[in-house]
Amino acid sequence: MSQPLVATEPKVTGWRHYFNRRMMICVMFGFTSGLPLFILYNLLSAWLKAEQVDLKAIGLFALVGFPYTWKFLWSPLMDRFHFPLFGRRRGWMFFSQLALLAAIASMGFFSPLTDLPAIIFLAGVIAFLSASQDIVIDAYRRELLSDDEQGSGTALFVNAYKMSTLVPGSLSLILSDFVSWQIVFYITALFMLPGVVTTLVIREPAIYGEPPRSLREAVVEPFKEFIHRSGWSHALLILAFIFLYKLGDSMATALATPFYMELGFTRTTIGLVAKNAGLWASLAGGILGAVWLEKTGVNRGLWIFGVLQAVAILGFALLAQTSVATPGVEPSTLMLGLVIGLEAFAVGLGTAAFTAFIATTTDQRYTATQFALFTSLAAVPRTFFNALTGFIVAQTGWFIFFLICFALAIPGMLLLPKIAPWSPATEPESH
Repeated sequence: MSQPLVATEPKVTGWRHYFNRRMMICVMFGFTSGLPLFILYNLLSAWLKAEQVDLKAIGLFALVGFPYTWKFLWSPLMDRFHFPLFGRRRGWMFFSQLALLAAIASMGFFSPLTDLPAIIFLAGVIAFLSASQDIVIDAYRRELLSDDEQGSGTALFVNAYKMSTLVPGSLSLILSDFVSWQIVFYITALFMLPGVVTTLVIREPAIYGEPPRSLREAVVEPFKEFIHRSGWSHALLILAFIFLYKLGDSMATALATPFYMELGFTRTTIGLVAKNAGLWASLAGGILGAVWLEKTGVNRGLWIFGVLQAVAILGFALLAQTSVATPGVEPSTLMLGLVIGLEAFAVGLGTAAFTAFIATTTDQRYTATQFALFTSLAAVPRTFFNALTGFIVAQTGWFIFFLICFALAIPGMLLLPKIAPWSPATEPESH
């Protein structure tokens, strides 16, 4: 087994802080972690639509997100067991990445018109492997970075995660106009290789405390430690905060593209504006988030970025109100770009602080299990509550719907004084 990596490098401040080995690992794994998810949610639906699959059948593919909400069930296995030669974290990463590469590449062997059940099964396999990869990558990142690096490291990770959408959401779609879908999936699968290579060249992180000695200990102890750490009441507050913090913005963006289309924007306009305003704003948010969290800490980041997330929701409400005020008149493309850009910028910042908070809340002896539990809970709104958004819009209209989403962003903010007080003296401590 590789020797644990002990953080002996001298602490570096300023811009050089973001160009060390640990931060580059966060970037590589962020890209590798996001790629399978965007294949499922972007490339797969485009493939099925291009092959004339019924929209109702395409809608069923939303169910492949279930593994992301239940990954805490098998995460104790990744805390307890390890592969020979690779170690506990690298072994699980290497296995899941190779399996993902093979599963993605094999998609092209099937036809949506004749092999839809097989494609549904394979999509479920990819979702399971992707969720498993996320478990161990999150654990590795938590153990690799010190507490004061969690904010900046997570911001870079999230930024690279979102950048990975350019492969299945742009490059693969362009290729599909020139080559067969089989070749498209082959090429897309090869973008898993940077993650595989990174896993091979890195070393295991340092182990803090004694790892679980039995499967029972790996299952029971992480939950017992979390509950006993500050008592039942505080544990429930943390879980409520994780569930609520991003509920509003998650619901607000669930139907963003249909919303823009109902306003009268063409698909070309939406595509051009979303790809440009959204991408560059997201990149700016990721870079600024890394610097900001390094200066202010995770706690204050949650406050500031949470407010920006809520304000971004009101931008959608403003677009909706504009269309009501002048029916049949397309709102300005500039306004659309500002709304999309603000949303991408604010949500990128909020996600970085939120994920860093989850990291500092975990006990380093049970990183995989506790991190998986927290991120599974955070994925519930995306998987279940977002399914209700269409029904809400049908009853309320877009303007009221976005006001409801704005209101749903407030309860999570109200928990901040208890969960992450503003005072820097109360930043989350390593457990």
